[in-house]
Amino acid sequence: MEWLNSASIGFLVVFLGTLFLIGELLVRVKGLFAVLGIAIMAMYFSFHLSGDVGLWVVILYVVGLVLIIIDGKVITDGTVALLGVVLMIIGLAVPAPNFIYGALVSMGFLVGAFSSALFLKVFPSRNLWAKMTLKDRLTSDIGYNSINDRYHDLVGKQGQTISSFRPTGTVEIDGEQYSATSGGHWLEANMPVVVTSVDGTRIVVKKIEEESKSE
Repeated sequence: MEWLNSASIGFLVVFLGTLFLIGELLVRVKGLFAVLGIAIMAMYFSFHLSGDVGLWVVILYVVGLVLIIIDGKVITDGTVALLGVVLMIIGLAVPAPNFIYGALVSMGFLVGAFSSALFLKVFPSRNLWAKMTLKDRLTSDIGYNSINDRYHDLVGKQGQTISSFRPTGTVEIDGEQYSATSGGHWLEANMPVVVTSVDGTRIVVKKIEEESKSE
């Protein structure tokens, strides 16, 4: 496998290995991509591991991959996955024979990871990051604005503070509780308030004066 001494070949090998491994996380292909990805990356690491670079780089790479899986299945906000990506890149770049080789395999990883999204156009997708995707879809640009509409309907309605406002707290309106702000004014619990404005999901309330109540 002397051809792996070439940085361009290293780029191609890492690109393909990453393409299939990340692709396995994104689409359902009965483990085929996982087998291909593992085989390709095993070839990369078996060639580059030497006395100076131990098995710890492989462990680093695997831990990074596990973090990506955990993020996709449990956390789904991308923060742990980003750490996993960094660990995988370090695991690939450290055993590289020189800086140019390390930079190319790092680039190969990133290009392969992004290119794996193309599999979504061909194969059925998995549920990784489903919560994040759902959150992205609940936006007004595609017509999902029922939450904002419901909040805007609160303007002018009266309610009662459940907690103290310093200046944020909880208010009850029509039997439902909402997080709200008093716009810089401190309010005590169990005070009558009215919703003066809504900005997105930010509800602004103010105290109802006694004179207004009597009217």
